Amino acid sequence: MEGIEIVAATLEEAIEKAEAQLGVSRDQFEVEVIREGKSGILGVGGKEALIRVIPVTSPEKARSELVEEDAVRVVTEILDMLLGLLGVKGKVEVLSDETPLALDIKGDDLGILIGRRGQTLVSLEYITKIMVVSRLKTWLPLTVDVAGYKKRRRDSLQNLALYLAEQVKSKRRAITMEPMPADERRIIHLALADNPDVTTHSIGEGEDRKVVILPRQG
Repeated sequence: MEGIEIVAATLEEAIEKAEAQLGVSRDQFEVEVIREGKSGILGVGGKEALIRVIPVTSPEKARSELVEEDAVRVVTEILDMLLGLLGVKGKVEVLSDETPLALDIKGDDLGILIGRRGQTLVSLEYITKIMVVSRLKTWLPLTVDVAGYKKRRRDSLQNLALYLAEQVKSKRRAITMEPMPADERRIIHLALADNPDVTTHSIGEGEDRKVVILPRQG
């Protein structure tokens, strides 16, 4: 099957658009990075990210697969290098070597890697992904956590999504959430994907992109 090309401001947004357009999750299509994209200076000279996605038609292939040992090594090396550049002492642990590859940074006083509302962690993960693309020439699904922050945040967002869904159901009125990064928006979408009373979609661009929860029609 021939792939389809997706253009967006960033690679993360391109992946999200592909999920929405194909109606499947990230582990059900392969990604070829054609152009990484860059912001330019003062909005001038920037280039959007361009990817080609190919749906995975084999059920066996769609299941989680082991990430190649070389890829795990590359990601670990990149994170170790970034920690060194930041002057932060931490140990990178591989939580899962299946797709998506999951890593957690352990250590003391790592709040600097998380930042306000996890924004520094978002940037750290994104830089890691871009550097991995440069090394491996492909988009590798991975998640970087710091001392289990993302798990706590995920639990909090799932509870918030369920609460807001009840509000939308009772008031029959849409609710727009605050801007959040792509991985957090995905948590909201997945938490409410099978909810019979509400549906969700994302609006906005870049850092202002947010989730809207609205009553399901019919």
